Amino acid sequence: MAAKPPLEPNHAWLPLEARGWLRLWLGGGSSVSPGIFYSSASRAPRLTPRALPHARDALDAAPSFDRSTVATRGHESDVRRRDVVPRGRAPGEMPLLEEGVVERLYSQDARQRRRPARGETAPRRRRGVHGHGHGRARCARARNFDLSLFSRVERAMAIPRTTTDNKYPSTARRATRIPMPTSFPVLASDASPPIPPRARPPLTADLIAQQIEELKKQNARLKSDLGGVIAEREVKKKVNNLEFLEGKGALEGSTLGLGNAYVGTGDLREQFMEYEKVAAAKAKELAESAMRGPEAPVGTGVTPRPPPVFEKTENPMSIVFVSSEVAPWSKTGGLADVCGSLPRELVKRGHRVMVVSPMYKLGKKEDELYHGAFDTCSNTTVGCFDAAHEVGFFHQIYDGVDFVFVKHACYERIGGLYGDSYGVYGDNQFRFTLLSHAACEAPLVIDFGEGKGTYGDEVVFVANDWHAGLVPLLVASKYRPYGTYNNCRTITTIHNIMHQGTEPNTTFNNLGVPSDWYSCLEYQYPEEQRAHELDLGLVVNILKGAIATSDRVLTVSEGYAQEIQTPLGGKGLEVMLQERSHRLDGVVNGIDMDEWNPMTDPYTDAPFDVSDFSGKLECKRGLQREMGFEVRDDVPLMGFIGRLDWQKGPDLIRDAIHELMNEDVQLVMLGSGLPELEEFMQWAEGTYSEKFRGWVGFSVAMSHRITAGCDILLMPSRFEPCGLNQLYAMRYGTLPIGHATGGLNDTITRANPYADPDPQLAVAAAVDESDLGPGTGWLFTGMDTRTFYNCVSNACKLYHENPEMWRAMQIQAMSQDLSWYNAALKWEKVFEWAKIDPPHCEPAQW
Repeated sequence: MAAKPPLEPNHAWLPLEARGWLRLWLGGGSSVSPGIFYSSASRAPRLTPRALPHARDALDAAPSFDRSTVATRGHESDVRRRDVVPRGRAPGEMPLLEEGVVERLYSQDARQRRRPARGETAPRRRRGVHGHGHGRARCARARNFDLSLFSRVERAMAIPRTTTDNKYPSTARRATRIPMPTSFPVLASDASPPIPPRARPPLTADLIAQQIEELKKQNARLKSDLGGVIAEREVKKKVNNLEFLEGKGALEGSTLGLGNAYVGTGDLREQFMEYEKVAAAKAKELAESAMRGPEAPVGTGVTPRPPPVFEKTENPMSIVFVSSEVAPWSKTGGLADVCGSLPRELVKRGHRVMVVSPMYKLGKKEDELYHGAFDTCSNTTVGCFDAAHEVGFFHQIYDGVDFVFVKHACYERIGGLYGDSYGVYGDNQFRFTLLSHAACEAPLVIDFGEGKGTYGDEVVFVANDWHAGLVPLLVASKYRPYGTYNNCRTITTIHNIMHQGTEPNTTFNNLGVPSDWYSCLEYQYPEEQRAHELDLGLVVNILKGAIATSDRVLTVSEGYAQEIQTPLGGKGLEVMLQERSHRLDGVVNGIDMDEWNPMTDPYTDAPFDVSDFSGKLECKRGLQREMGFEVRDDVPLMGFIGRLDWQKGPDLIRDAIHELMNEDVQLVMLGSGLPELEEFMQWAEGTYSEKFRGWVGFSVAMSHRITAGCDILLMPSRFEPCGLNQLYAMRYGTLPIGHATGGLNDTITRANPYADPDPQLAVAAAVDESDLGPGTGWLFTGMDTRTFYNCVSNACKLYHENPEMWRAMQIQAMSQDLSWYNAALKWEKVFEWAKIDPPHCEPAQW
């Protein structure tokens, strides 16, 4: 074939017939149109279906072009403006494709293909952006249309559209058959100067190449940091040892020719399964652990904090605690720990302390603990429930505290403290009304001998929760008007405001309270909480009566004292608590430093303290072996200890279990409660057998081993008056993750990523209770699955990436003074304030 003459702007080298046809086809000003009609709307020539087959034949003969040299101009969706560069030609030599030429061809071809059959309704024409019906052409790529004709026309015809001077009337419709040329020359025009193409967007191959280069750079840094050959061998060994969950080869075919495995999202691999993602995540964690260097040393060089020095108080007092449970004789929660530990610390300060609690006979081994108590032979009769009831008092001295147990038949039954498998006991109001009456008599009638005598009436009563809530009311209504307990002070301690001791108002006469004090106990439920439309919602609320008549109100944390004054936390008593806010205080609980001592704990595998963490590592390994986990030091071991109910938030763990199990973690849960949550633990252990273990029930020994062996303790409580598990955990160097509420917010210091990980600075922050240290745990504010999971993920990230900071946080946590001595000083201050103020309820002066 003879070479084509050079392209000229005036196209003079073309035959006359070809030039005329080309002008007509491109919108020129001839009256003869080969298969073209003119649109009355745009006055632009448009091909009829008769001309399209000829155009296709001509395009088949057009030269081929290199797809990689096509560069998009402007927005990606704008398919009408392109720089088309033939193979072998420089990008700047070709003109810009004129707007609308190819689009007109393609839109007509698409309409011809989609022409409806006889009797079929034609599809509604989609209008384009400019109202000319080109919507299909503009959206062709998005809807995956056939672009064969479009692409061929676009490559073959880089010809700018010329301006038409047609003056035809709008009704002209002409179509005359003339011979069609079989090919079209590529013309150049001086009307549109060449526009240099812009940089093309990166292709998938380029992205892969960039990832390969980045991985090569990471390998080079890894080799230089860890000694080259040794690091390469270790990483290859660890990666090759990985196995899929179904026993297949580890990351087979996914290395992309590199020493490290490909750990991308999996979009470039076919049939990328979930277990492959887990394996890839393991490979990534192994590579990161190799890059971060050796673990923090187990020896810290920090001296353990010495125990507090007890000093005798200058103002000793006689204090009487009244509680429905006291450790170790009876226990269901933190209330027993408070009444079992705090009195002993007050005795060390020089106070005289008595604890009054029921003498339970539940058919359990704890019943043997009462064998050390002896009968005081000080039986007395109390009046309530329209009868006189005789009660006895048994006395036992433990660490200088007088523990007095009230003996009556209502406390001797098989079951729990407050109920059995059938629910709560129906006579609980009677049982604890009896306890309150007996507690008011105990300081007056029990002679402790040996020169001590009775406690007398100048005492400070501490009524714990609603079970002892009648004590302040009885002192104000039955004793003080008759000259007894005039110098007595009463303090109501709220451990959980959810439990208020409400019963129908018809039971008021059973309480043994004078009738003119009914208003202190009266409470009316809001309409939405009543049983039916005729229900007035009137009840007697024992906790309300205690708040109304006591001299001071105390909670177990400062944060909880603020929360119960809000509608959300007050549970209907927020208005009364707001009125008494000037006598409302909060003191965080402490822990028994002897029982929870990692150096002497009999339930753990090895002793340890803040100066040497090697024993904690042994406790972790022992717990992993006991639970059947893979023994690994580089995986964070998390634990949960608590009731399986709505308050403690185990449902958050349930809802986030899939995300948590995608992390490189191990999880142990200990607790009992709602059946659906117990079933969840059983299901999770069967589903994630390599990462999850559940213990339905409660075991003191297991709780100690989980606290000592875990790295993280989960406490996602919706509300927490104080909480003791996070204090136990920090005592053992286990960092807590808790919801920012109540006592959790008061006791957990948020992790500070900008702190210096120096151990001595961590100790100083613990001593000064400063926020400038590394912190002692993590807090999340939103009670939702995503927020909780993000908090756990951040903790795990710190564990993997910064062992030095993790060790500093452990040091700060273990260096805190979590003893009851610190709390006892604050309780003592509240007692002194109560003594300074006059009684809140004084007898009327006639």
